[in-house]
Amino acid sequence: MNLCSYLALEGYKVLAIDIDPQGNTTSGLGIDKKNLKYSAYDVISSDISAEEAILESELIKNLYVIPSTMELAGAEVELMNKKDKEVILRDKLDQVKDKFDYIFIDCPPSLGFLTINALAACNSVLIPIQCEFYALEGVGQLVNTIQLVKKSLNKDIEIEGILMSMYDSRVKLANEVVSEVRKFFKDKVYDTTIPRNIRLAEAPSYGLPIALYDNKCRGASSYEDLAKEFIKRQGGDSIG
Repeated sequence: MNLCSYLALEGYKVLAIDIDPQGNTTSGLGIDKKNLKYSAYDVISSDISAEEAILESELIKNLYVIPSTMELAGAEVELMNKKDKEVILRDKLDQVKDKFDYIFIDCPPSLGFLTINALAACNSVLIPIQCEFYALEGVGQLVNTIQLVKKSLNKDIEIEGILMSMYDSRVKLANEVVSEVRKFFKDKVYDTTIPRNIRLAEAPSYGLPIALYDNKCRGASSYEDLAKEFIKRQGGDSIG
């Protein structure tokens, strides 16, 4: 949500696709879930095209969203016996991908049908890791899943980068986690870290990305730095 916002503010045309039933990206960008004509659920479960479900952000120019609703929670069961169910999202995105500079898919925190669809559709994976011990266990599972997807569904998928979040330099464990992650993923780890920051935690409850809620706080500065580092790694320039 915040990375997409800063990339859009830099002048890139960005599509954020929310396929997490919790819909945090949707509500965090000020979209009212109760008044949606179509959502990611319709795109995945029916003949609705991705283009029909895209909303233009009223908050930030160049930012577009395919929103999420709780209906997505039932998608895995509904589509269990559907042919090619793992590549539904990829096939739908083929129709719109050339219209955007970047497309981000916000996944659920589980490795089910929705996440597999995202992994089958994307070029690369950006993995945020909280600076906590148990977060490392989940990363191992995700890396294994990415390798399986690479073998069977998407031979081009790569790990784009690792983002350390909820970082507090005063906490010994946080520094140990960062050290372990850098040891394993090496230069895939972004130099930018996202700190624990109360303003970052508050912003979604107001339906605003941090760039609009408080662009002077430490959290905002970190996400702005992340966007610039992300662009640089892509070989691009700030164009906004």
